[in-house]
Amino acid sequence: MTGRTDAVHLAPSRSTPGGSPATEAGRVAGAGTDPDRPVAAVLAAALHLPGVDLPDLVGLPGGGAGSGAANEESACPPERAADLLGRKGLLAKEPATRLALCAVHRTLGLPPKAPRRTGPADPRTAVVVSSNLGNVATVGDIARRLREGGLREVGPLEAPNASSNVIAGAIAIWFRFGGPNLTVCSGATAGLDAIWLAGLLLRTGRADRVMVVGTEPDDPQAQTLHAAREGAVAGRPLRAGAACLLLGPADAPQRPLALLGPVRTGVPVDGPPHAPLVDSTVLAGDHYGAAGVVHTALAVRLSGGEATSVTVRCGDPVDGVRELSVLAARR
Repeated sequence: MTGRTDAVHLAPSRSTPGGSPATEAGRVAGAGTDPDRPVAAVLAAALHLPGVDLPDLVGLPGGGAGSGAANEESACPPERAADLLGRKGLLAKEPATRLALCAVHRTLGLPPKAPRRTGPADPRTAVVVSSNLGNVATVGDIARRLREGGLREVGPLEAPNASSNVIAGAIAIWFRFGGPNLTVCSGATAGLDAIWLAGLLLRTGRADRVMVVGTEPDDPQAQTLHAAREGAVAGRPLRAGAACLLLGPADAPQRPLALLGPVRTGVPVDGPPHAPLVDSTVLAGDHYGAAGVVHTALAVRLSGGEATSVTVRCGDPVDGVRELSVLAARR
């Protein structure tokens, strides 16, 4: 019902000042191309960042103003996802999956506890998720119980949550999206890698719309792995949250919230931005695999205000750096 499901593990690429893209994905993504050339349209967007007050974010031109992505003050933590989604179907859903479902629910503009859609899945809507640590707690728990007690300690219903693609599959089933669904687990650049893959699905005609969702949890296992990684930044801990972008072709007939330029690789870690910059420094924490989608959703809020073009950046010296421009919608 949900089409083909895959987890995509892209090899990280190191970015050097003035260097060329290190991967085929980077070459196709548009490194060295016009950053103001639209390649996709943002038809809807939402942020679901529990504990974050967007108007207070520092370093953003115009503060949190704008009519793009919304993050209501009541953005619920994963244990209270039923307040937004309703209780049915949430049993055994992991925190990152619950946050992702909340972000998609907001992107679709659905009221709290709206009835779930029934009937055939939409074969022209795809799902691309970026998350590096989304189910690491479950995988670690299953491995521990297998080691200590053997196969009898693990039930068959737990198997789906150990899949790398569990979040994308859960979104596709919940909202009846029948196109391709993929998960990107490529480190600090995963969010913008996911947006590049969404653009590829649109350009090749595999989908008419793509839900791009970035989500990460902040459970102890995820925090430990995040802090131990080579590219970790002291004082910038892992923060739980999710963001969602509904993307369509750049020439979509409906007026979009914003337009996205090509994803650029080979970006120096401290290179000057093409325009006002949204990156991890504007948030009190790191959304890691979700960062590129979170930053893009933030930039959508700004693109129609003081800034007509906003640079989004994610990555680090170890995993490489990705960048794109979020452009004001056509008037």
